[in-house]
Amino acid sequence: MGQAPKVYEPSGLDVRVSIPQREHGFLASILMDAVRGQVEGESGRDAAVRAAGERGRALGEAESRPVRGGRLGVERALTCAAEVLERHGFEPEREGPARLWLRNCPFHPLAGDDPDLVCGVNHAFLAGMVDGLGASAIEAVLAPGPGRCCVEFGPAGP
Repeated sequence: MGQAPKVYEPSGLDVRVSIPQREHGFLASILMDAVRGQVEGESGRDAAVRAAGERGRALGEAESRPVRGGRLGVERALTCAAEVLERHGFEPEREGPARLWLRNCPFHPLAGDDPDLVCGVNHAFLAGMVDGLGASAIEAVLAPGPGRCCVEFGPAGP
């Protein structure tokens, strides 16, 4: 005498697993641009930061939209930046009306191998994106912290 077979039925429970988006290919393409465009006397790091800023500016320009009144204020600029960042896997998190930080670094775990280089490239890319968006009311600043990206956004300094 054996046991009765188990009967499984579908449940109404919706289970989802989220894996942080990684963009190692994107970082590699920025570094390839840097190698191809490196000028005499320019360090590899400086070339990478320059290439990242150019790539970020191009993204910001492609994503920018005309704004009534001509200039984005801090809150609207952070909202526009968050929309772009969400599409690129940074998982933006708003902290009040004037601060935005990123729950995910698409370049992790490479940032752990060389934080000076990878975080510098990431910062240049995100600062370039802000510039390309025409969001002069905000700035991207290096602000590393545990469990998040090394860049955050807030009101531009004087």
